[in-house]
Amino acid sequence: MSPAEEEKTLPLPQRWPRASKFALSACAAAVAELVTFPLDLTKTRLQIQGEAAVRQDGAAAGQAAPYRGMLRTAAGIVQEEGLGKLWQGATPAVYRHIVYSGVRMVAYEHLRDSVLCRAEDKTFPLWKAVVGGMSAGAIGQFFASPTDLVKVQMQMEGKRKLEGKPLRFRGVHHAFLKILSEGGIRGLWAGWVPNVQRAALVNMGDLTTYDTVKHFLLLNTPLVDNSVTHSVSRGLLYKSSTDCLIQTVQGEGFMSLYKGFIPTWMRMAPWSLVFWLTYEQIRRICGVSSF
Repeated sequence: MSPAEEEKTLPLPQRWPRASKFALSACAAAVAELVTFPLDLTKTRLQIQGEAAVRQDGAAAGQAAPYRGMLRTAAGIVQEEGLGKLWQGATPAVYRHIVYSGVRMVAYEHLRDSVLCRAEDKTFPLWKAVVGGMSAGAIGQFFASPTDLVKVQMQMEGKRKLEGKPLRFRGVHHAFLKILSEGGIRGLWAGWVPNVQRAALVNMGDLTTYDTVKHFLLLNTPLVDNSVTHSVSRGLLYKSSTDCLIQTVQGEGFMSLYKGFIPTWMRMAPWSLVFWLTYEQIRRICGVSSF
């Protein structure tokens, strides 16, 4: 049997390892996103309440406007718009994570195994894990920036409807086309710099912590490579930076920078847990080696 014929008999994960890992990480991310998406919507609504008040009534009204808080905001969405609206914009969010998580996971494994050269005993210095995690997060977010932009735009459609404003988009694909027609290719990457910076920091916490802790536990404790270890190993970090810092502080006050922090933090914990547990299990089911 020739090498080409022999290759055709191999399972798909062995024939196309990176494509398979991309698909598996995208599936795991889609599950995690759907489970935790209502918290992401709540976070976004909290963050824009002050902006809407400033636009309608001026800076003074914006500063005085009370924020309903995470639970009251979520309850308000259900009461005013319906339960299904907690998943408003979920489709572009899933699209975003198919790109973002798929790219970042493949990029990290490639950097770890081929560029930064993890040792044969699977030890990997912390500084290399930090470099790999930040680089992979930045690369993934850059490619996913257009879908991230559409996700946020779609999340705000319900709010515009309640304010009596006309809806801007008929769906995800219409949103893509409209943004593209109004701002060109560059318009799809609006705000990509702070998003990439944030993603680099998030993945410094997520990928770096998970990979480092998991393999430390496997090498130095009786724990084996199973769901218990995967749960213990997950990590998270939240940080953000944006060019609208000065305008936000002037219009709404310094503490407005932390609007939505609680739902963001509360969402990242279950998101990471669901993602890593799902990802490791579907890798095992599909015959791909553990992360």
